[in-house]
Amino acid sequence: MANIHQANLELFPILSRFPPMPSGAPLTGIARLAAASSPAGEGHRMELRSLEVRSILNRTVSRRGLGFAWSINPYRGCEFACRYCYARYTHEFMQLEPEDFERKIFIKQNSAWLLEQELKQVRPGEEIALGTATDPYQPTERRAKVTEALLEVLARQRGLRIGLVTKSTLIERDIALLQRVAENNTLVLHLTITTPNAALARLLEPRAPRPDLRLRTVARLRQAGLRTGILCSPLLPGITDTGKALDGMARRAKAAGASFLSAQPLFLKPCSKEIYLAFVREHFPALEPMYRQRFDGEAFVSRAYRKRIEALVKAVCAKHGLGRRSGDALLTRETEDPKKPLDWPGSGSGLLSFPGGEPLPG
Repeated sequence: MANIHQANLELFPILSRFPPMPSGAPLTGIARLAAASSPAGEGHRMELRSLEVRSILNRTVSRRGLGFAWSINPYRGCEFACRYCYARYTHEFMQLEPEDFERKIFIKQNSAWLLEQELKQVRPGEEIALGTATDPYQPTERRAKVTEALLEVLARQRGLRIGLVTKSTLIERDIALLQRVAENNTLVLHLTITTPNAALARLLEPRAPRPDLRLRTVARLRQAGLRTGILCSPLLPGITDTGKALDGMARRAKAAGASFLSAQPLFLKPCSKEIYLAFVREHFPALEPMYRQRFDGEAFVSRAYRKRIEALVKAVCAKHGLGRRSGDALLTRETEDPKKPLDWPGSGSGLLSFPGGEPLPG
C-alpha cells in the first residue's frame, strides 16, 4: 500500500512538495504577500485581491526523471468552486481555509512582464503547462485579462511546448491569439468536461459553463485548426465511472472533432475530501459509506481500480477513433490511424499528471 501511495505522489508532484504552513506561524513568503494584497473588486460571493508576486513561471522537477516541467497560474483561487478540486490546498500556503479557494481570488500583477524575463530559463523540449492549479479562463479573466497578456508574450516566442487546461468557454475570445501562439510553438488545448449531464455538472462545478457549451467550444477550437482534446476528469466512483458514461463522453468528443480523450480517477486530498463528501451525502447518500471506506486514510484509488479505468478509456477511444493523451505531459499528438489508438509512453497508470505546481513564494 505504501508503494502505491508513493507512486501516486510521483504522478502528482504538486501535492507533496510544500507542506501547509502551521497555524499561527509568522507570515512569510506568499502568505505575507497575500496579507499585503489590495482589494480589486467583488463578484458573486467572492472578493478579488491584487497580488504582487515575484515569479509567474514555476519549475517542478519530475520524480520519474522526465526533466523539468514549468507551470503558469495567472490567478490564485478559482471561481468555478468545483467540489472535488485538489488545488484548494494552495490557499493553505497563504494561511487561508480551503473554502476560501473560491471566495478569495488573487490576481497576479505584472505577470506578462515577469514571464518575458523568466522564459529565458526554459530549455528546448521543456514543457510549459498553463492552468495547473487554477482555471486561466475563470470569469475574472474577462476583466483582468492576465491570461490574454501571457499569451501575447508566448505568441512572440518560437519552439516552446505549451499545454493549456480550462473548463471555460471564454477561451474562444483568444482563438486568433492562440493561433498565433501555435504558429511557431507546439500548443495543445484541453477542455475539462467531467460529465455531459448539465444538472450533475451544475452541482459539481457550480460556476463553470454548461458541458454542452464546453463541447461547442471544443468544436470551434478544432475548426480554428487548434489541437484540442477533452479531459473527462475526475471520474467519480459510482457516478461517472461506468463504461456507459465513458462511451457517451467519447461519442460526444468524436462529434465535436476532439483530438483526443483522456480521463483520470478522483483523488481526495484533505483540503477537498470533506467538501466533496458533503456533496455525496446530499445528492448520493447511498454512496457515502463506499467513499468513506475507499478514501479512509488514502487520497488515491486502488491500483486495480486505476487499471479498470485505463482499460475502459482505451476501449472507448478505440471504438470511437479518438487519440489518447500522454500520462506524463499536457502535450500529445493525434493518432494517424483512428483504428489504432496510440499507447503513450508512461500511460500505464491510467492517470494524468499535471506537471508542476505553484511553489512558494508564488
